[in-house]
Amino acid sequence: MIIGAGVCGLGIAWRLAQRGLAVTVLDKGALGAAASWVAGGMLAACAEAEPGEEELVRLGRHAQRLWPGFATELLEATGIDVELRTEGTLVVAPTADERARLLHHHAFQTGLGLTLDWLTPAEVRRREPHLAAGITGAVFSPEDHQVATRSLTTALIRAAEHAGVTLRPHTAVSRIVVESGRATGVELSDGSRVAAGTVVLAAGAWSRGIEGVPPAARPPVRPIKGQVIVLTMDAAAPLLTHVLWAPGCYLVPRRDGHLILGATVEEKGFDTAITAGGIFALLEAAWRVLPAIEELPIVDTVVGHRPGSRDDAPILGASEVPGLVYATGHHRNGILLAPVTADAVARLVAGEGTDPAIAAFGMERFAAKAAA
Repeated sequence: MIIGAGVCGLGIAWRLAQRGLAVTVLDKGALGAAASWVAGGMLAACAEAEPGEEELVRLGRHAQRLWPGFATELLEATGIDVELRTEGTLVVAPTADERARLLHHHAFQTGLGLTLDWLTPAEVRRREPHLAAGITGAVFSPEDHQVATRSLTTALIRAAEHAGVTLRPHTAVSRIVVESGRATGVELSDGSRVAAGTVVLAAGAWSRGIEGVPPAARPPVRPIKGQVIVLTMDAAAPLLTHVLWAPGCYLVPRRDGHLILGATVEEKGFDTAITAGGIFALLEAAWRVLPAIEELPIVDTVVGHRPGSRDDAPILGASEVPGLVYATGHHRNGILLAPVTADAVARLVAGEGTDPAIAAFGMERFAAKAAA
């Protein structure tokens, strides 16, 4: 049984069903309608690499290698193209100070062996002619791609259904049932129980709120609010073709002409308000690097809640409670890490052992850090 029908929960369910196991997925809302639906879809293991995240970078690079096969398999299973685009990612510096910061960061990233190229202002403008004239340079990441997240969630739902997974949307789990020290199923908000041989906690930002296990076994995951704007371009003559990162925002162009502009980073719990300040901050940040954005129609504004852990890395693997497995805390990397999460957690649940790729991301790391 899997709690949570985001891309990670659905991917795990699909992989388990492919092994012939009976799988049920429960979600308190609509399938795939939370953070997965709102996400920008960047597969940015290189451009987002930060000091202290070397293990996470390795996991992200592994996931990037899995993505082409994962996308192809979904297309073959469902007929849905998740639009894996390979133009790469630009991280632009609009000012001299930002250029200095970006060059320093570029040196750290290339020191990790990542493929990232420094572009002069002229080279940046050749790649993206509509960028502001004052851009002072950019980092180009040729291996950081993107997928269309709404196509991805739809494909995973269909793939899971075709594989025989039982999907139960609008079914809230109030607690995990633990009997004789082992997780044996869940109790729903209406008081009924559903038995399971293994429970996978993949409820994203809501994971910590599900009761029933000892406090130490409840994953330290909190919601990080993100407001996102959806604009529309002429698909035949788009303003932007690469994923673009700039101070205070990112922009992700879709094949259908939509341009995703995100995202705020707010510690406001599960607040869902679209705010004037949030929208203004995103539009101003985008306008500074792509002035023509002011002419684009706004077609939607949405809010999502990233599941942030204490160290902003995912929590993957077995719990101290037998029968309970974690697949949560992905923060901004849920889409990137979906293939490796699906494969590794399904392997663990099926009794095939722990994938070395996720060995560094167990829940026990928090206790070890506290002891140190």
